[in-house]
Amino acid sequence: MEPIKAVDIKIFPYRRLKPATTEKILNEIMKLEGILRVLLNGESLPQIVGYGPAKGARVNHEDRKVIKLKDHDLELSVTVGDIIITVLHEKQEVFLKKVDDILGNNLSCNFEVSAGIFTKTNITVSDYLKIDRGIEQEIEPTYIGLVDPGSKSEETVRLIGD
Repeated sequence: MEPIKAVDIKIFPYRRLKPATTEKILNEIMKLEGILRVLLNGESLPQIVGYGPAKGARVNHEDRKVIKLKDHDLELSVTVGDIIITVLHEKQEVFLKKVDDILGNNLSCNFEVSAGIFTKTNITVSDYLKIDRGIEQEIEPTYIGLVDPGSKSEETVRLIGD
């Protein structure tokens, strides 16, 4: 497996993003060149209460909405706290400048944009198990670290193509 020459760009707004803001920002960012993957991080928005006196009741949270990205529907399962975008290394400088402009035009709060490694780079047993592959098979490098070990991968990973 040949290593991918890429860098993670972490967008950290000082407030949690509403679904409409997330949709607008991501659609503008997805137009940029060099993106390999996008991770949305934040507090979980469960569909059903998992414990306590209301266990089994449906959760009706206003931020659990379906947004449209590149003509694909994506249901948000987190309140977006930060966004990590993996970009080809040679596109990093141009990408950072454009992202800074996009965020400046669309966010009313302060934010930070950092470049570095914010995701796993080595394959673990969890990656093989979560992506439903045998340990003897090769795994697509862009899938490494995409899934939460405590969840089913079909609930957390959405592949959005051109």
